[in-house]
Amino acid sequence: MSNYINEVLEKVSKTNAGEPEFNQAVKEVLSTLEPVVNAHEETYRKEALLERLCEPERIIVFRVPWVDDNGQVQVNRGFRVQFNGVIGPYKGGLRFHPSVNQSIMKFLAFEQCFKNSLTGLPMGGAKGGSDFDPKGKSDNEIMRFCQSFMTELYRHIGHNLDVPAGDIGVGAREVGYMFGQYRRIRNQYEAGVLTGKGLSYGGSLARPEATGFGLIYFMREMLKENNSSLDGKTVIISGSGNVATYAAVKATEYGAKVVAMSDSNGCIYDKNGIDIKAIKQIKEVERKRIKEYKNIHPEAEYFENNGEYQAIWNIKADIALPCATQNDITLEAAKKLVENGVFAIGEGANMPTTNEAIAYLLENKILLAPAKAANAGGVATSGLEMCQNSMRLSWTFEEVNSKLDAIMTNIFKSCKEAAAQYGLGNNYVAGANLAGFIKIEQAMRAQGII
Repeated sequence: MSNYINEVLEKVSKTNAGEPEFNQAVKEVLSTLEPVVNAHEETYRKEALLERLCEPERIIVFRVPWVDDNGQVQVNRGFRVQFNGVIGPYKGGLRFHPSVNQSIMKFLAFEQCFKNSLTGLPMGGAKGGSDFDPKGKSDNEIMRFCQSFMTELYRHIGHNLDVPAGDIGVGAREVGYMFGQYRRIRNQYEAGVLTGKGLSYGGSLARPEATGFGLIYFMREMLKENNSSLDGKTVIISGSGNVATYAAVKATEYGAKVVAMSDSNGCIYDKNGIDIKAIKQIKEVERKRIKEYKNIHPEAEYFENNGEYQAIWNIKADIALPCATQNDITLEAAKKLVENGVFAIGEGANMPTTNEAIAYLLENKILLAPAKAANAGGVATSGLEMCQNSMRLSWTFEEVNSKLDAIMTNIFKSCKEAAAQYGLGNNYVAGANLAGFIKIEQAMRAQGII
């Protein structure tokens, strides 16, 4: 790597000590930018462009007190990281999960900058959330928490300022409670202030499906470019939430057979193909663990997670889709995937593969669809929801899905062309970083030292 990139990485590491996820995300991006940085190093140094790129514009941290059903006051911590607004209003989801901390919020917001840039839509990068855990909470407890959370967050968002959406632990229910509180406090109906809304009050058709569908559209293009397809391939998918479920639906439509899905406890393997309706019933309706699948399909096998990586990565397949959470595929998991004959991986979650694993997979000629490109379908469709809200229109499912398909096809094209321009072959990881960075870099330089 260039001396300048190494200097910035060293500075970021010192300034953000104790934030491993954020440091990992910065290193993953900057390590691929050398072709551009080398061509402009003197200018970038003078303007401290990379230093500014790696520093959030602001971080908002706040207390979230709420009352549980027993009358006991609980306190959680809320975050909103507005990382870079140079190409549009800040845009990024809200995550409610016990693992939420400043490092994870910063890494997600940093990744969001490049992801949003790749969509071609005018959206900056942000992320937020809380260490609140919705699991096991009543609807009333979740409502009270969401109302308290929004009572602080409302000061920092707006349809021309920052537009949050859902993420892990934040679905249509949580977005509805937060939107209601925002409307109550502001005494205005600003439909475009949150995305992922219900259809009855400004939401978009195809939004629940968007990230999973978008992942498969990207995979379709990547495989086609490399003389392959999804048809007839076996697929394993980590996760069983929104992204994983709809990726499974769309992969099946393209002729693939999804044979395994997972949750944080373990995975289900069904050699006949996973019954997606059963997964939806268990996870979305009953909110139970995936092992309940065996009660519906006794012939399926369940494997508990008890090793150094998820049990699902031991299952032989052609294609792997990590759709659960960050650092899902470790180096050891990557080695197992290669050993088991996986030839393509599509990242449906944010940063689901460690840097060491990425390097190993690329060395072994695995086709890797990087998260900031492959899972951009969700935020792309959130952008389409914002368009509909601004025009006070509702598009049909087919219209939204068609636009999503076009966006994902163009994202792959951008990644492919950037990789080719700098002689990187089918390294779409570097291609995505370069394509996303160039647009942000141009806007940053045009707007001066801010």
